[in-house]
Amino acid sequence: EMQLVESGGGSVQPGGSLRLSCVASGDTFTNDCMGWFRQAPGKEREAVAGVPSSGSASAIYADSVKGRFTISQGNHGNTLYLEMTNLNPEDTAMYYCARDYDPCSESWVLRATSYKHWGQGTQVTVSS
Repeated sequence: EMQLVESGGGSVQPGGSLRLSCVASGDTFTNDCMGWFRQAPGKEREAVAGVPSSGSASAIYADSVKGRFTISQGNHGNTLYLEMTNLNPEDTAMYYCARDYDPCSESWVLRATSYKHWGQGTQVTVSS
């Protein structure tokens, strides 16, 4: 059974940066569907970024984070990162990584229903 553990959250001022990590234990494969989601208090969970299973496909980002966030994988494929820059208070949320053995396309990578495995989350707070 795959398990995911996020880290790297914290409190930063507007304009600051954070790097989130998600380490997967158990069997992982380079063709896994992988993504980051977030949920702010009182709001629904929303997609942030995802890596489609196709090795040639580019990462997909929510419009709200394009140009500020970067999703990437570690060299061994079991770690997923989210580099966040120019953070603003609207980015305050619990951030979750998600992963699934079933491949996903660009059309599905930002859909929560594409994922069976989720981490416990790491809190990101942006305030002055």
